[in-house]
Amino acid sequence: MISTSATTRTQASRHAVKLARAAALGSHSQYALGLRLGCCAAAAHRHQVVSSPRHFSSTPATQLRDFFPAKDTPHIQKTAPAWPHHGYTMEEMTSVVPDHRPPRTFSDWAAWRIVRFARFCMDKATGMDRAQQVDKKHPTTAVVADKPLTEAQWLTRFVFLESIAGVPGMVGGMLRHLSSLRRMKRDNGWIETLLEESYNERMHLLTFMKMCEPGWFMKLMIIGAQGVFFNGLFIAYLLHPKVVHRFVGYLEEEAVHTYTRAIHEIDEGQLPKWADPKFRIPDIAIGYWNMPEGNRTMKDLILYIRADEAGHRGVNHTLGNLNQKEDPNPFVSTFKDRDVPRPSLKPAGYERSDVI
Repeated sequence: MISTSATTRTQASRHAVKLARAAALGSHSQYALGLRLGCCAAAAHRHQVVSSPRHFSSTPATQLRDFFPAKDTPHIQKTAPAWPHHGYTMEEMTSVVPDHRPPRTFSDWAAWRIVRFARFCMDKATGMDRAQQVDKKHPTTAVVADKPLTEAQWLTRFVFLESIAGVPGMVGGMLRHLSSLRRMKRDNGWIETLLEESYNERMHLLTFMKMCEPGWFMKLMIIGAQGVFFNGLFIAYLLHPKVVHRFVGYLEEEAVHTYTRAIHEIDEGQLPKWADPKFRIPDIAIGYWNMPEGNRTMKDLILYIRADEAGHRGVNHTLGNLNQKEDPNPFVSTFKDRDVPRPSLKPAGYERSDVI
């Protein structure tokens, strides 16, 4: 039989554990409330992550983990990316500018308005106030606001944006793959480009996931958004693939604008943690983009990602101008009398007469 004194000691020990847990959770509550979508603030240096409590997540320190640790096996050392990145020169990356292709048809206008509505919802969901918004008359080109975003707000937007941006390429590639099987006909290179686009967007997401851990609310938002987005695009691509490519082109315009503004605020010294030369970007980014020594700052990382988004912008606007069933994909073709198109430097895309 257990004695009364032993029982009392056990209860006291349990009470002490509860108090310790409450204190640990309380220390994070103020920070958690400050993040509208439960995402993290800017990542700390790697040695700080290991040696100090977790100050950059909405979840308790005891839940810190690597979201995708390397799988240790007896024989495999490393798995190379399915689509190795082709790389950019610094001139190519700095030449990218935010731009907008004016709608020319009713379907263009409808795609543009849907993207604008989605941008409005995202601004509301991430708690962007009016002072942090740019000129509404030039929403995809103006990058100066009265008040900058914080590193936490930027990461929230990056994670949400990339979790959605990886969907269209997979939907389009999947449907064109199935169509090729049904029709017993070649696809002329479209499938590979669309699947590579979705892979590239997922690499963006994995990079940012190394810098923050979303909370439960943001995870629910992503699940809901992806469910609606995937099914909507699935039906739309079956009916009007040209409209979907135009829609994605406008979506990528928003992505280029987002990353351009982030670069501007880093240059202006408004994001001090990311401007710190000691700030380390994730190794997954260094490996994927083959980033050279001396060009591994947060600004360099965003330059690479922005160049990717500019390429997707030009590709989708171009694909939206082509005959969806017959025209070959110009971005994987060899030309008779001209160089291969450079979509990252063609914001409005190429007209059909330019590449076909």
